Amino acid sequence: MSGTANIMPPASLITDAEMELRAEVRAFLAEQRAGGRRVWAVDSWLSSWDEDFSRELAARGWVGMTVPVEYGGRGRTFKERFAVVEELLAVGAPVAAHWIADRQIAPSLLKFGTEEQKRAYLPRIAAGESYWGIGMSEPNSGSDLASVRTRADRVDGGWTITGSKVWTSGAHRAHAFIVLARSAPLDTDARHAGLSQFIVELAQDGVEVRPIVSMNGDQHFNEVFLDGVFVPDSRVFGEIGRGWQQVTSELGFERSGPERVLSTFPLLTEIVQNVAEGRLDLDADLGRLVARVTGLHQMSMAVSGALQRGESADVSAAVVKVMGTTTEGDVADYADLLLGDGSDVTSELTRLTTRAVDQRPGFTLRGGTSEVLRGVIARGMGLR
Repeated sequence: MSGTANIMPPASLITDAEMELRAEVRAFLAEQRAGGRRVWAVDSWLSSWDEDFSRELAARGWVGMTVPVEYGGRGRTFKERFAVVEELLAVGAPVAAHWIADRQIAPSLLKFGTEEQKRAYLPRIAAGESYWGIGMSEPNSGSDLASVRTRADRVDGGWTITGSKVWTSGAHRAHAFIVLARSAPLDTDARHAGLSQFIVELAQDGVEVRPIVSMNGDQHFNEVFLDGVFVPDSRVFGEIGRGWQQVTSELGFERSGPERVLSTFPLLTEIVQNVAEGRLDLDADLGRLVARVTGLHQMSMAVSGALQRGESADVSAAVVKVMGTTTEGDVADYADLLLGDGSDVTSELTRLTTRAVDQRPGFTLRGGTSEVLRGVIARGMGLR
């Protein structure tokens, strides 16, 4: 990508410290790009895995930013973290290795984890050395988490977990994931009851990770099979029977971030650069896409502010996720049409467009389908 993205919010909405932080991150990324040592990509937070880069970011204090210092973090605000991750996503930096651990596992551990769990996992997450997956989705369940069939059975000293999870990004490289399982028989009158969460190490006995290879040959999705995996009581996550409430809170972190807006931002930037250099004509559709991303940026930043204040962001996060992932897909479609009309564009635009079109089907599926999230929004507004 030949241009530099400018996603700076209005000065009235950020502090001098946040402005300085953004400038510091941009300078670092410009140095990285000049060295040509990294691959910069569309959808980099999901599929661009670079453990050395994750550790380098952590050494600069840009992983585990909201984790308290006593647990190895930096004790900074959600807004400061937002500034850093937005700059990383804007250029397509390879952040997939630490992304899930930093985005939702760390704040979930702080909210629901035991003191021992916090001290065991948070320092390594903040160091960019502990990588995690998400153990929610299951085969034949879609976005209906209440239909979870993975079973947790009580045994002496802990639980045994049997079942399978699917679309588990990075499981073939990650160290652990938090598994949602049914710990009590299904109550058809209260389908969300009887669910619990458990920390499962992916290298332990009884865990099998099978790759799901995309049509373009990439692998970041996996199916994970759990065959009587023993989880000690010390690795029960939160409270037994409160899994649904915990997952709902966790999804607020998953759905609210700028990655639901900026997966195709490097592509949008490259389109604008081609317009600036006279290879493409400026049109109203491009202007509308830029305006939509600008508005979504403000919405996503507002959700970050709510999280900083400790407020529930479930509904607002769902709104950002639905609107953001739709916009991401529209950017991919717009670029695809540009290439189809025979325009003389940069090879970088062609590369990014090809990648965006490949990834596009997943934008509105992962993290909850748009249809399910519209139901979440409707319930939050008292409409159903």
